[in-house]
Amino acid sequence: MFRYRRTTGLTHRSHHTSDGRSVVEQRDPPRRRTTSLSRASGAMALATMVSRISGLFAKLLLVWVLGLGVVNDSYTVANTLPTVVNELLLGGVLTSVAVPLLVSAQRNSEEEGEAYAQWMITMGVVLLGAATVLAVLAAPLLTELYLGPHTRANRELTTAFAFLLLPGIVFYGMSAMLMAILNVRQVFGPPAWAPVMNNVVITTAVLLYTAVPGRITLDPVRMSDPKLLVLGLGTMLGIAAQSAVMMLSLRRTGFRFRWRWGWDRRLSEFGALAGWVVLYTLISQIGMIVTIRVAGQGTPGSVATFHYAWLLSQVPYGVLGVSLLQALMPRISRSADQGDTESFVRDVGLGARLSAMLLMPVSALMLTGGSAIGVAFFSLGQGTVGAADRLGVTLGVAAAGIVPFAITMLQLRAFYAMKDARTPMLINVGMVAFRALLCYALLMVLDPRDLVIGVTLAMSLSFLVGAVVGQVWLHVRLGSAQTRETLVGVGWALLATAAGCLAATLTLRPAAGALAGLGEVAGAWGDLTIRAALVLGLGFGLMLLLPIPEMSMVRARLRRVLDRLRGA
Repeated sequence: MFRYRRTTGLTHRSHHTSDGRSVVEQRDPPRRRTTSLSRASGAMALATMVSRISGLFAKLLLVWVLGLGVVNDSYTVANTLPTVVNELLLGGVLTSVAVPLLVSAQRNSEEEGEAYAQWMITMGVVLLGAATVLAVLAAPLLTELYLGPHTRANRELTTAFAFLLLPGIVFYGMSAMLMAILNVRQVFGPPAWAPVMNNVVITTAVLLYTAVPGRITLDPVRMSDPKLLVLGLGTMLGIAAQSAVMMLSLRRTGFRFRWRWGWDRRLSEFGALAGWVVLYTLISQIGMIVTIRVAGQGTPGSVATFHYAWLLSQVPYGVLGVSLLQALMPRISRSADQGDTESFVRDVGLGARLSAMLLMPVSALMLTGGSAIGVAFFSLGQGTVGAADRLGVTLGVAAAGIVPFAITMLQLRAFYAMKDARTPMLINVGMVAFRALLCYALLMVLDPRDLVIGVTLAMSLSFLVGAVVGQVWLHVRLGSAQTRETLVGVGWALLATAAGCLAATLTLRPAAGALAGLGEVAGAWGDLTIRAALVLGLGFGLMLLLPIPEMSMVRARLRRVLDRLRGA
């Protein structure tokens, strides 16, 4: 039986041992925990920002070189397949279940934590290797499953790309596994920087693609086509380079790998949780199959448009939300493992509020300025202004779901930390069912040109449904999930962001004529510059001025930076 008391700013947990002695454990106070969270997430945010920017540049190059047509649609679907297979087998399990169980093993002893990590790597290598062989053999079937009978993509080209990209399954799985192990060891920097290497390799591959003479032929499709080989193998080697960086980083922590076989109680616990996570991932992929099939019935390039819009909308979440989640997960898992409900609820609530405050202004910028973003970035090279504008509008609709997506991901990880993988699966069933029904309803009423915007709207709304259901479920489960505090925090973020959007609208309305006179691309850049300054500047600025407790760490950090600048 545990009881908590506070003295001199420290939280103590006292309990009695089996021989009757009273033991008091000092625990970090909330302010110190918040400061360490700020430091860890801030370091990862910088690395992730570089990673996302380099990734964005690689995606821009792909659109500039390939355009938004049949070739890009085929490449996009094929590039989705290795991530899908990996998530079904291992990726989702590792990122969701592995961290809580690794934390539990590490807490028992350093040796037990390392042994458990060695077993995970052994299991992963065997499973991923077998899956890679089977997936390559089944490449035509996987292609048919995702494209459906009415797709605008090229089946033969998609299958050819799949043969080259599916070997990346083993590297996707290893990256997820090594990241989980590094995070539990409180190593956050190298995993955040590793994707930069992936982006550098892919960018190099795209540049080589442009240097190779000729073009990819569609009738017939040839596996020996130099451009096809450069793009396909270059993409696969990018994720291999990312895995290599993480392997070196783990070795530098003192970890030494050895093959571990056999079974024990902890492995049974892993298997029980992993089964629900695999089912969760399978349901997610059914939802993705529906989305791609419906989007594929739009105009040529719709699948690539959806893919790029979704990836771009994930950039702010990747920089801010993922960094926050990776810093919080070991703490949340530790609190759940120790039965510390107070700290568990506090950290989950803090994560939800910070996610809303950090992501709301960026989401609003993409929502209101999506068209300008699309034209500014994607109307060069093989891209056209019309296709770029449609991508931008799709991006805006996808961005509307960033905040509920971030909160949903945090809630699901909270359930995993409680070693409950069944509840996230049930919540996901509701989200995917809602999304699929809405997609097929929109298929019957929308023009093919607008279908990609419709399926993106269905995606964003499904995350809103998931966030609401998840919060209610946590409240019922825990008795208190800081729901009122979370709503207040979201309300403050919404108020500050709305003020920024209003200022941008009032400023840009009289300037519309002058911006149009600059031309489509230059005008889009002008619109985006003014909008970003006002929406982001006023949005974040007002949140710093408003009485928001969660912004205290940001204000404190800014004061320290200003003090250092004055001292210099």
